[in-house]
Formats: sequence, C-alpha cells, structure tokens
Amino acid sequence: MDWPLKIFFAAFLLAAAAIHGAQGDAMVTGAVFCDQCKDGQISLFDYPLRGRKVAVACADSNGQITMWKEETTNWFGNYAMTFEGTPDLSGCYARVSGSGPGCGAAAGPPKNLRLMFRMFETEMYSVEPLLSEPAQPMSFCPRSSTPVPPPVTPVTPPPVERPPPVTPVTPPPMERPPVPRLPPMSPLPRLPPMSPLPRFPPMSPLPRLPPMPRLPPLPPLPPMPPTTFFEASACPYKNWTMPEYKCYWKAVSPDMKVAVVFGLIAAQRYGTDMSLWKGLQGRGDPYRTLLREATTALLNSYNSVQFPFHPLGVIQDANWALMGSTRHVLHTALRFMRANAGYGKVSCKFTPCK
Repeated sequence: MDWPLKIFFAAFLLAAAAIHGAQGDAMVTGAVFCDQCKDGQISLFDYPLRGRKVAVACADSNGQITMWKEETTNWFGNYAMTFEGTPDLSGCYARVSGSGPGCGAAAGPPKNLRLMFRMFETEMYSVEPLLSEPAQPMSFCPRSSTPVPPPVTPVTPPPVERPPPVTPVTPPPMERPPVPRLPPMSPLPRLPPMSPLPRFPPMSPLPRLPPMPRLPPLPPLPPMPPTTFFEASACPYKNWTMPEYKCYWKAVSPDMKVAVVFGLIAAQRYGTDMSLWKGLQGRGDPYRTLLREATTALLNSYNSVQFPFHPLGVIQDANWALMGSTRHVLHTALRFMRANAGYGKVSCKFTPCK
C-alpha cells in the first residue's frame, strides 16, 4: 500500500468518528490534496490541504439540485459530512467549492460518492481524493508530470474531383508613364558662427553638515518558542496536563473530541463528547487507562520525531486494542506507558511556556 492510500485510510478512520452514535445517519468522508504539478493525480510532490471548502451536491433527473452541504477540511486535509436519516446519496458528487491564493487557484474535477458499508443503521460513503491546483505548476515538477494528450487519428477526407484545367488568358502588357524629373535643389545657407559660452564664476565650497545624532540601541528580540521536534523527548501524561506546558499542544488541541482523532471504534467505546483533555484524566478502568496513554503517546509523537511511535501507528494500535480482549487492552496501554516514560533512557525536554 503506497503512502496516498495510507493517508486516505487514516482520513477514513479520523472522519468516521463524527457519527453521533447509531442514529441512522449517512456519513460522507474524503480528503483534498494540492496538485502542485497539475498532472491530475496524487504524486510525491502533493500534500493535504487544510481549510479548503468541499461541497456535496445531489441532483434529480431534471438536473435540479435537491441537496447541498459544505464542509471545511481539517489539519490533515480531511472532511466529514453527516446527513440526517438515510438519504440515497448514490447519485451525488463532491467537489472543491472554494478558491483562494496559492494552491486554490483552480479546482479539480468532481468525484462521485461510493457506498462503503452499512453498520448500526448507518451508511458510510467515501470519495476519491479531490484535487486543488495552483495557477502554474511548481518549478521543481518534472516535465513528464504534465499529461500528454492522446494522439488524434486524422480523418482522411474523401477525394475531391478536380475540374478540368483552365488556360489562363494573358492580359496585354501595360505601359508605364514616364517619371517626371525633379528640379535641382539650391544649396543650403551656411549657419553663422556660434559665440563662445560664458564662463561661470567658481562655486563656493558647501558648508559642512553637523554630525548625526546617535541612534538609540535596538530592542532585544523576543525569545524563540521552544523547539523539541528534532530532539529525543518523552513526557508522561502528568506533564501534558500542566498549564505551563500547554504551548506544546500543536497538531491537536485539548478541546478536540476523542471520536474525531481516534475514529469510529473509539467513538463507540468512549462516546462523541469525550475530549482529549478529559481523556488524560482517566484511570482505574483498563479502557480509560488505554485512552490516557494513547493520547499521551499521540502528543509525544507530534512533539518529537524520535518518539518510538508514529501518529498513525498510535491511532491504529489503539483501535486494534479496542477490538480485542481486555488483556490486549492492558498490553497495549503498557506499551504506550513505557514509551511515554522514555524506556528509562529519554527524559522530557519541556520548558515552561513564556
């Protein structure tokens, strides 16, 4: 599975969490990418777009729009829309509805909705990745990235019957009239000699300017924000709950819902109202312990590139544990807890926020 499909699978897990319980709703999920090379497909040079508006439209047999809904993509370029009830969305399509500077100059073609499955009286539709293009391809794009149009087979016209040759009639030669001769030009008069230019008196020296006053010293630059992304750092959940370290919440915020971050399986276990901040307070119950350590591992993976778990790996392992036994839940929570403690070798590199 190549990396675009991995991102699409992660987007499917993240967006499916927006279902508010088993209420018989229809869910539409997908992602938007920036097609930097304008080749009409996802390549190594493309990346997910945040803050791009996506519209889902449904039309009847006469072409009249019967249903319309818009949503904005999140940090990962994903979007999710919920339709109350179970409407038939098989004839609907999704497209990028907004435009803007940078990679929002032009939108790619619309994509049809595809039914993935029905579960708990809920229909789940997916859309192939939508594309948003810049005005011109980036300079680093290869020349071969621009699609070459297919060759057009020329259509041979039927033979045309030629008329019989016509003998041209040569007109009689025309006689040119004689060109009249111009009279000789008279010589031009001589210009009078120019008088010498007057001499200007010497200029007096300019007065000296007074010395410039000294400028006040420049104010000191503000301190740089803490950067621990390239350092090895592992912090337990207690550090993430301290107010002086809230500036390290980067990719996710404390108010984000567990269902939105971890997906549909986590939404069925913890509900749709549980936030990440509340999930860090869990203890005593094996499933609450798993949520606490999984949330801590996700924050550490976003904060340090040397953390043992990747963000998508944390989400995938947590969902696999929730589908297994209680013993599997405790085993996965213990793995996250050891990684968050740095295996006894890596410390927490937090400094108080300014």
